[in-house]
Amino acid sequence: MKPLFVLLIVFGLLVAGTYFFRGEADYRLAGNGAMAAMLLFTGAAHFAFTQGMMQMLPAFLPAKKAWVYATGVLELAAAVGLLFPSLRGITAGCLLIFFLLILPANILAARRNLNYQTGTLDGSGPRYLWFRVPLQLFFMAWTWYFGLHLAAETAF
Repeated sequence: MKPLFVLLIVFGLLVAGTYFFRGEADYRLAGNGAMAAMLLFTGAAHFAFTQGMMQMLPAFLPAKKAWVYATGVLELAAAVGLLFPSLRGITAGCLLIFFLLILPANILAARRNLNYQTGTLDGSGPRYLWFRVPLQLFFMAWTWYFGLHLAAETAF
């Protein structure tokens, strides 16, 4: 829920800010800036809540701490990539794949009732999936629209 709030609040601030300073809202900048802010927020969480996030991974996966750190670094790098127009398209494409690949970890965490922040098994459980799966699809749609679609639309 917190990443969604970060995304929407930063988007609103950037839309208002670009309107105030430029006389018109820059939705492409606001959309990509908001996703970058959200990725900074979630990427930092990989380092703050490493132990809990390690429990999101399937048992067969070795080096869980390395995977958590690596995905955190990927999110931080993607945040930067979205801010540069020359990198935005490839970054958005990679993010779409990334969001799809991490969905099973979120499903596993929900099935385990994992609270990734505390590393305990008192989380929301499977009912959380009714929010998380649509949220993941929303993040993917957002990334496609602001990172790929608007860029392609303005290129012509």
